[in-house]
Amino acid sequence: MRLCVIFDMDGVLVDSYKAHLQSWQMMAGEFGESLTEAQFLETFGQTSREIIARHWGADTLTPEQIEQFDQRKEALYRGIIERDFPEMPGARQLIENLRAARFKLAVGSSGPPENVDFVLRRMKIRRHFEVRVTGKDVTKGKPDPEVFLKAAEKLRTDPLLCAVIEDAPVGIAAANAAGMTSIALLSTGHTAEKSAAAQVIVRKLTDLSADRIAALIGSAAAKAS
Repeated sequence: MRLCVIFDMDGVLVDSYKAHLQSWQMMAGEFGESLTEAQFLETFGQTSREIIARHWGADTLTPEQIEQFDQRKEALYRGIIERDFPEMPGARQLIENLRAARFKLAVGSSGPPENVDFVLRRMKIRRHFEVRVTGKDVTKGKPDPEVFLKAAEKLRTDPLLCAVIEDAPVGIAAANAAGMTSIALLSTGHTAEKSAAAQVIVRKLTDLSADRIAALIGSAAAKAS
């Protein structure tokens, strides 16, 4: 059976920390609210609707208002990265290396499908991904493993044969809960200390290769058997 790699998008394919922080703060200001960077970090990696409900109250906002907040925030975000696209160094090279080695590839992101589609088109890598699972496809955001388990199901593969490349602690927790090999990338806003739960920590995507990821998956699968 072919091995699989599931990529988170934000902080892995694109260095989007600043763009997300800026768009959250812009959106909050438009609606008469506020959001500090510390609050932003608490929920980084979760779905927008979960973040909105946590910071501004699921009991005080209607589902329609949450959706309105969500759509405006993500539109602001796409506008920011369209003007200055923050592609992660080494991302395309790694993806091409994995495809040449016949890995199956998926995106498992908390972001909406519009964001995922925009990034994949802008990077010209959509053809390399057999599956994408977004925040709209799950009922529970990270650290729940639903997003990664759905990706494995769509790829028709055992979670033990999957590696997840993540940057956020909630994403690492989700990968571990899914029984997959967790690889932490130290992107903006995330430290080795925060990523300690990952099985492997790398400082840049060029530290990874198809051979290294295959060895990591093989080692994890052998320990689980």
